[in-house]
Amino acid sequence: MNIIGFDIGGTKCAVLSAVFNGGNILFNKKQVCPTDLSISPESMIDRLMALTDGLCPGVRPDAVGISCGGPLNSKTGVIMGPPNLPGWNHVQIVSQIENHYHVPVHLQNDANACAVAEWKFGAGKGCENMIFMTFGTGLGAGLILNGQLYSGTNDNAGEAGHIRLESFGPVGYGKAGSFEGFCSGAGIAQLGYMKALEQIQVGKEPSYYKRGMLPSEITAKSVAEAARAGDPTALSVYRICGEHLGKGLSVLIDLLNPQRIVIGSVFARSRDLLWETAKAEIEREALPLSVACCEVVPAALGEQIGDYAAVATALLP
Repeated sequence: MNIIGFDIGGTKCAVLSAVFNGGNILFNKKQVCPTDLSISPESMIDRLMALTDGLCPGVRPDAVGISCGGPLNSKTGVIMGPPNLPGWNHVQIVSQIENHYHVPVHLQNDANACAVAEWKFGAGKGCENMIFMTFGTGLGAGLILNGQLYSGTNDNAGEAGHIRLESFGPVGYGKAGSFEGFCSGAGIAQLGYMKALEQIQVGKEPSYYKRGMLPSEITAKSVAEAARAGDPTALSVYRICGEHLGKGLSVLIDLLNPQRIVIGSVFARSRDLLWETAKAEIEREALPLSVACCEVVPAALGEQIGDYAAVATALLP
């Protein structure tokens, strides 16, 4: 089965060709190009299709998958104004690509697409009930329930990052104290900055912070490196993040009773700094019977998850 995948992002897009042999995805070729927001979305999509045709001259795909940030309507195949794609309002991407290739085309938001990828080819393989969480710049979730993707009434299922965990805290999803505020790369950077200011006022300076630094100069990576070197402020940042990760996961475990939760990006890279605190919180907060049957594991597809996500979306019914 020949598959074309489109991975559409705010700064760059990728087009991929692959073969699905019934069990695995075999990638053939990939090309990346900048997302040109100075032209119409339809012109940008035409450009991506031209790139694809150049990658695989004369090869007709059997299906096409598209992974893109939401909001979008997967049923009608319309992109509905994602924040990272200004001007992409009510873009009929599926019909445009179907008219070019005359094969089935499937569209999903990136969290759902990544969930399908990890479910079919990664750490969620073999699960009937699985949650995938992005834990990157932001926090989103994709839900596999009873052996199929669950996207909700209007594709808004899985927006776990919007859950408020505290009345005050780092901001994510436009909401102070949200799950995304505490558990995302951007949220860890905010926490790192807040904690650094606290320490400076009592005459101490964390190793990851130099006086006069802008908030944007602190990253989850720089705080993690300081934590692994034993910096107490950096360790406290990851402890706070881990506690709130455990709180948020407890809500999902109680509501959805999954057998596996797969978490990507920051968690996959910094599990050593997060998991023990998160695990203790889960054991304290969630139903014991649900905790007993649920594993929490890092994502398995690593830096290739975006490629798998676009192609795996083509395999959805």
